Amino acid sequence: MTLRNLRITTDDKVAGTVRVVLAVLFVMTGAMKLLVPMLGEAFSGQLLAADLPFYMVSRWTVPFIEIVLGVVLAFGLFVRPACIVVMAVMAVATYVHLAVNDPTLFPLQPSKPIIPVVVMVMCLLLLWRGGGAWSMDLRAVRSR
Repeated sequence: MTLRNLRITTDDKVAGTVRVVLAVLFVMTGAMKLLVPMLGEAFSGQLLAADLPFYMVSRWTVPFIEIVLGVVLAFGLFVRPACIVVMAVMAVATYVHLAVNDPTLFPLQPSKPIIPVVVMVMCLLLLWRGGGAWSMDLRAVRSR
């Protein structure tokens, strides 16, 4: 598969809407982990309770990665590779939800891995359909 093939998409408004929803979700969650002390502390507690390696690296890079993924998805640029990264992040998030038994560490979400699983399903749709409507990938396909 070539880099061009990764960008193939149609004017699919469902895929475009899913992509924009994921973009907003990721920009918001990344920013909140950095800017809202209570949520940053909860994220830090999740990482420690799950006993993940590279705690300090994860604590500070994951929020930035989420913001970058959100921006990439918002523009609809190389959506499929972005979704692969999102699914990797969500696989770790699923593990954290299953490994951590302290509900106080999940202040704005259920302690069960509902959100990570839903996000992975949304990514599967984007892997299949591409970035859809309003995406830079669509513009690139049309300009060829």
